[in-house]
Amino acid sequence: GETVPMSHSHLGVYLESRDPRVRRDAFKSMYKTFGQFRNTCATTLQNAIRVDTFNKNVRGFTTGREASLFRNAVPESVYDSLLEAVNERLPLLHRYVRMRKRILGVDELHSYDMYVSLVKEIDLHFTFDEAKEILYKALAPLGEEYIGLLKRAFEERWIDWAVNTGKRSGAYSGGTYATNPFILMSWQGTFDNLFTLAHELGHSIHSYYTRNAQPFQYGHYPIFLAEIASTCNEILLSNYLLKTADSDEMRAAVISHYLDGAKGTVFRQTQFAEFEHMIHLADEAGEALTADFLSEKYGELNKKYYGEALTFDPDIANEWARIPHFYYNYYVFQYATGFSAATSFADAILTEGQPAVERYLGFLKAGSSDWPIDVLKKAGVDMTTPETIVRALDAFERGLDELEALMG
Repeated sequence: GETVPMSHSHLGVYLESRDPRVRRDAFKSMYKTFGQFRNTCATTLQNAIRVDTFNKNVRGFTTGREASLFRNAVPESVYDSLLEAVNERLPLLHRYVRMRKRILGVDELHSYDMYVSLVKEIDLHFTFDEAKEILYKALAPLGEEYIGLLKRAFEERWIDWAVNTGKRSGAYSGGTYATNPFILMSWQGTFDNLFTLAHELGHSIHSYYTRNAQPFQYGHYPIFLAEIASTCNEILLSNYLLKTADSDEMRAAVISHYLDGAKGTVFRQTQFAEFEHMIHLADEAGEALTADFLSEKYGELNKKYYGEALTFDPDIANEWARIPHFYYNYYVFQYATGFSAATSFADAILTEGQPAVERYLGFLKAGSSDWPIDVLKKAGVDMTTPETIVRALDAFERGLDELEALMG
């Protein structure tokens, strides 16, 4: 009977609760509220999409997607390859959902059950100094030069990590062309904190390399490249933790963390990307983007992506109303392509060694000196073919195989 506050940030915490009632009540509270404002949200979103349609018309593009991707010279085929590759492997996600239902031991698996950890609590706690030593070892495949920068980040206090009154939540890498790339986070010593630190250090060292290798006008990197270095660090950390795991529980925790990340970054963001393209095409064809239309299309997509093992909650059809990225004009697909590129880089670094490291460091130093597709091609990752996406999906399947073997 306790009353607790609800917000976007609170929802994430509640959905990870091991109490199914907390998860259900939080989910219904959030989506009930959005349901009350769904017509307003639909009008707002339609107006944002109409701006995109207007811009593509006056600038002579065939579609809003073509207009959006033009600024970074990303071919539309990259977007289509992502949708096709992920749709072809949706049975993998359906299998993951069935496994989640089985491990949680529920008669019905709901949307609000998709975020609670599959692994029961194990005592994983790290001091900041312990995390530092783990990362030195986990990221050692990147070479001495990279580890030297990592040590500078710790020794020169690039990281504001202490918990403090009034400090904002979350984790961020920031800075300017003329400063070091600083990190803001609050260290709680958790398993997630360890991965967050690896992630933000990936951003910061990417920024350091770019700013020190490129003149000011090229001393930044576009969003299409932004999540690759951070995710590559997380994958290398997962690989190290798996190699050094001393129990099945630890292996299960690492693999489950990886699968949840891939689910949220590759499958979920591709679902968003498919919906976003669908509603742009509908607007361009003169379709009214009413709340009913948006909820119908979103609900159908949700059923397609998660399969029959997930009980359909009608409220989830209104999820489009709370996703801010739909206002960002073909933004979300870059999370999925970035994760996939990071997987290819990490695989090459771990199997090829120094030649792959040299290509990867070249990528980190490239900034905006060339179009993002060409920056990646020079580093050995071709996003114009489905192969990179398929490689990431293959890695997801291998993780799924192992977690099923460990947990049944």
